[in-house]
Amino acid sequence: MENKLINKEIQDYINANLDIDLHALLLKKSPFPDVSMPEIVQQIKGKQTTRKKFPFLLKEGIVFPPQLNLEQSSSEKTADYKSQILKGKKFIDLTSGFGIDAYYLSRNFEEITLVEQNQELLSIVEHNWGILERKATFINQHLEDFLSDNKEHFDIIYLDPARRDQNKNKVFLLEDLSPDILQIREKLLATADQIIVKLSPLIDLKYLISVVPLIFRIEIIAVKNDVKEVVIFLSNEQKDRTSVNCINLESGESAFSFAFGEEENIQAHYSEPEKYIYIPNNAILKAGVFNLLSERFELKKLHPNTHIYTSSQKISDFPGRVMEMEVIESKQVKKKGQFNIIAKNYPLKPEDIKKKYGLKDGGKDYLIFTQSKKGKIILKSV
Repeated sequence: MENKLINKEIQDYINANLDIDLHALLLKKSPFPDVSMPEIVQQIKGKQTTRKKFPFLLKEGIVFPPQLNLEQSSSEKTADYKSQILKGKKFIDLTSGFGIDAYYLSRNFEEITLVEQNQELLSIVEHNWGILERKATFINQHLEDFLSDNKEHFDIIYLDPARRDQNKNKVFLLEDLSPDILQIREKLLATADQIIVKLSPLIDLKYLISVVPLIFRIEIIAVKNDVKEVVIFLSNEQKDRTSVNCINLESGESAFSFAFGEEENIQAHYSEPEKYIYIPNNAILKAGVFNLLSERFELKKLHPNTHIYTSSQKISDFPGRVMEMEVIESKQVKKKGQFNIIAKNYPLKPEDIKKKYGLKDGGKDYLIFTQSKKGKIILKSV
């Protein structure tokens, strides 16, 4: 398959059609007798995805798998971030997929092993790693069979369990994933010093801590305020508390770290809006440490259920959005005005607010519709 697809004429045809309507292209007959039009379109989709998600693969000779494999792969940005906190001698990815995580996470390791049950996908990865001049051992085997047969010990095992069931519906609970790490956890811990598992951004942290013993670290990874991954780290070494790190890549914001459970004994202070308003990034909102954030930055909350903070003096290193704002009356909202609208702990959604006040989306100014302890309020950027 690789030899056919990397033929210069075929690659030239693919590159010449990167921006064409793919539905229309699928209706055409392939100009190449040995390569079908669906195969060509698959490569075009791969290159389109690669432009944004993993640009390091924009090299001559790279072959792309079906779209689902591309969608399930980590982005280059999140993989690179995870690689910065790992090093050792022997690394193994037991669910290598398209190999993006393995390529980055294994950069600081001497020996690399990739296990993948899909032979065609593994062949693509092996071909691509040859183009990238990267060495590894490639094993086509089911994960469970590999663990039963394996006699080696590794520094790091990495897993990215499939998060779709047999009907291709998304699943989130650990017991519904493939593999179920709850069933193979002991075998994994006997095979490596550390186990690292990438999970859905929707998974609940309290649930994780309650069902998976020996988690010593959790990474909540967002890119431009969009939470992409929750990554857990396990080892046999007992830790007093699980550390949690919230990172918002490509934002310029500082990471926010805490010990799981630290939030429980902290009470927030409250205030009506002062000069500056703070909205935490989504990685922190995912972590749910609303009172801890108030204590760390000496900020006051507007309301127990409003995760917006305020202060009279500006805190410049806050991990989220910081705006100078003032309280206005509803009659001061200009009809047909253009605003970025935020609604938090408010009965109307932004779309409903736009209709009610006849507002347009966008521009430089912000309106926040929310609640303080005294009731509903509207904040306007200064």
